[in-house]
Amino acid sequence: MDFDLSEEQRLLKESVDGLLGSAYDFDSRKKYMKEKGGWSKAVWGKLAEQGLLGLPFSENDGGFGAGAVETMIVMEALGKALVVEPYLPTVVIGGGFLRHGGSAAQKEAHIPPVIEGARTFGFAQLEKNSRYDLSDVTTSAKKKGSGWAIDGEKFVVLNGEAADALIVTARTRGGQRDASGVGVFLVPADARGVAKKGYPTQDGLHAADITFTGVEVGSDAAIGDPESGLALIERVVDEARTAMCAEAVGLMDESLKTTVEYLKTRKQFGVPIGSFQTLQHRAADMFVALEQARSMSMFATMACDFEDAKERATAVAAAKVQIGKSGKFVGQQSIQLHGGIGMTMEAKIGHYFKRLTMIENTFGDTDYHLRRVTQGGGLV
Repeated sequence: MDFDLSEEQRLLKESVDGLLGSAYDFDSRKKYMKEKGGWSKAVWGKLAEQGLLGLPFSENDGGFGAGAVETMIVMEALGKALVVEPYLPTVVIGGGFLRHGGSAAQKEAHIPPVIEGARTFGFAQLEKNSRYDLSDVTTSAKKKGSGWAIDGEKFVVLNGEAADALIVTARTRGGQRDASGVGVFLVPADARGVAKKGYPTQDGLHAADITFTGVEVGSDAAIGDPESGLALIERVVDEARTAMCAEAVGLMDESLKTTVEYLKTRKQFGVPIGSFQTLQHRAADMFVALEQARSMSMFATMACDFEDAKERATAVAAAKVQIGKSGKFVGQQSIQLHGGIGMTMEAKIGHYFKRLTMIENTFGDTDYHLRRVTQGGGLV
């Protein structure tokens, strides 16, 4: 099997690396985090100019018709640069719902503004007691005339504070954890009855807790079948997990490079600490963990094209397990090898570890996905 990138994919990698290399150093990131919503509109515009916001969308919808590999390339670059802009909730998750379940009218209304950088999304899915269960939904969507009335609470909605539109999971019938009766709805962020409480997260991103009180939307707000949307949700969330695996590889790669550079320059007893064999062994172990994670990220990326939903989900879960283990090891070793400075806000290495930790706990932690792999019968 050929794991080399095509010529177009190599050009994409060079393009996104070049863009972020010139516009996204650690000091610039601090400035972007202070802007409204916690990210830079100017940088978002540059991502749009480069065509990165339109990559996964079909040419018929104004995009480039790229696949999972191209998303992997972009997400890895975003991880290396510690980008705070809402690519994951907007292009990967919001775009995923539109691509896989959106009607022609929904695609026409929402995809062009996303590609142009004029619209962002927030995915309102997590509830107070739902943890990682995508079918655990108490937010309700009840028929009202020809449309729907949505009531409930959602928590830790990434980009929820600044999003132009929210993608909301809501129950149209059945009990709290029933697999059937869950729908997906497009809700304008400024709709009457939507109340948001925004805050920064531990990794420098911004999220919001959102309350929906009698929020009325039209019949055209439902993405796909409003009574059987769980399969769509699971597919899009697995794509988001795969994208986060690629981001984590970028984070680990940059963490290793930064740590090795520190070992070469930091001196103890008159010599660089990188000359100590024990620390060399630690760096070598970090490299092994990174490459294991990279391999599983590639595997999950290929699994996005699997026709069998169970096989696809098991592959993604296995990748998330390895990413969680490798991310924790690489992050911890990076901090240890940097010493006390690694714990300070001024040192970027700690911010890489924070983001890795948040990725490990988003859409299922290591233990949760290990159970998924086991229940799926393993990879072999």
